[in-house]
Amino acid sequence: MKRRQALGTTLLLLTAPQIAFGAAIVAVRLWPARDYTRLTIESDVALAATHTLVDAPPRLVVDIDQLALDPALRELVGQVRPDDPYISGVRVGQYQPRVVRLVFDLKQAVRPEQFLLLPVPPYRHRLVFDLYPVQEADPLLALVRDKEAAGERAAQAMQDALGELIARIESRPPAPAPAPAPPTPPHAASAPPSLSLPPPAAAPAPPLQTPAPRPPAPPATPAERREADRLIIVALDPGHGGEDPGAIGPTGLREKDVVLAVALALRDRLNAMPGLRVMLTRDGDFFVPLAERVRKARRVQADLFVSIHADAFVRPEARGASVFALSTRGATSSAARWMAERENAADRVGGVNVAGLKANADKQLLAAMADMSTTAQINDSLKLGAEVLQRIGRVGRLHKRQVEQAGFAVLKAPDIPSILVETAFISNPDEERRLRDPAFRAELVQALAEGIQRYFARNPPLARRRTL
Repeated sequence: MKRRQALGTTLLLLTAPQIAFGAAIVAVRLWPARDYTRLTIESDVALAATHTLVDAPPRLVVDIDQLALDPALRELVGQVRPDDPYISGVRVGQYQPRVVRLVFDLKQAVRPEQFLLLPVPPYRHRLVFDLYPVQEADPLLALVRDKEAAGERAAQAMQDALGELIARIESRPPAPAPAPAPPTPPHAASAPPSLSLPPPAAAPAPPLQTPAPRPPAPPATPAERREADRLIIVALDPGHGGEDPGAIGPTGLREKDVVLAVALALRDRLNAMPGLRVMLTRDGDFFVPLAERVRKARRVQADLFVSIHADAFVRPEARGASVFALSTRGATSSAARWMAERENAADRVGGVNVAGLKANADKQLLAAMADMSTTAQINDSLKLGAEVLQRIGRVGRLHKRQVEQAGFAVLKAPDIPSILVETAFISNPDEERRLRDPAFRAELVQALAEGIQRYFARNPPLARRRTL
């Protein structure tokens, strides 16, 4: 009895941080992106940490309490990429006997957010640091200027091609003349008078756009404001990303990778259409919370929102593509309800700073999401979904031959027609193989682009007064 009491007293005297001392680090991951860079430290028990920002030069100092230096932490040094917009380097050391210190050398001032994530399959405890820019860029203005730059590049490419043709014609050796040399016959090859000019001097190439920090962009010009009103903007949303791989196929193909490849190819195809520009909710391997995906689309005042996914089910024989719209009256089938619940769980896997989300939430957006959506938005979403479903049905098998509806969180922008496309069942061996095939993905992209184009042809977007 006394031995039990002594053991109980000993355990009571040990505080939680003391019990956590010597915690095993499972993995350390760094996810760089233009939007923000995420550091995740995964461990077998919850870690306690503090962080401090230091100026001149800018640094982020992280102290993890009650921890011995682990070899996995040293691997962080080699994970810093040259194209990381925020971190230029990192140092790791045992600062005190029970404190590990991480020092991040920064490329620009950042706004760090620190939070803990409870275990959720496939992860253990996660300590997360998100590094955001102090000043967020205007995404709509960036779209307008990207369109202008694309036009300038196309004009320059045409000019360069013309100059190359002229140079090739002028450098061509003259045709040999018979002896004695008669007058040049009328049919002899000669450069057209209009092309007998010296090639124009090549304009200097525009500077490369890199994710490195730049000075704040100048304000929008009146011409850019008019251009923003004329643009048709499509928001493409590749599902999952970063900490959240999405569904994984029998041979290891990850949903987050295949849907990003589809979205990037679809962006390029749509951007080639006159007057249309695409905003991607993510253009790399990083996680975006569901509410943030909706906010991004609303910030650019998008005309459409298309979320791209790859389906999965517990039985491998399930197959076929599906298209979903929002429902305010419950799911149209048990499968649709199950699918919505699976996709809505992405925030738990990807990792959301719930406290930060509440502190920085757009009240207007939350109120609109609480009200679900409007009837007009859902009706337009069903029209868009029907156009897309019809065309992807020509590429492969359909799981359902009508647009289904369920309470997908990512479809709740109240003023933007929104659909979620499940391209195929990645859990089906045949369909996973097709999703790996670039030729199949190209056909899928073509079908999605045609469906979107046909929707706009039948439902021209209303005139907008976008705010820059």
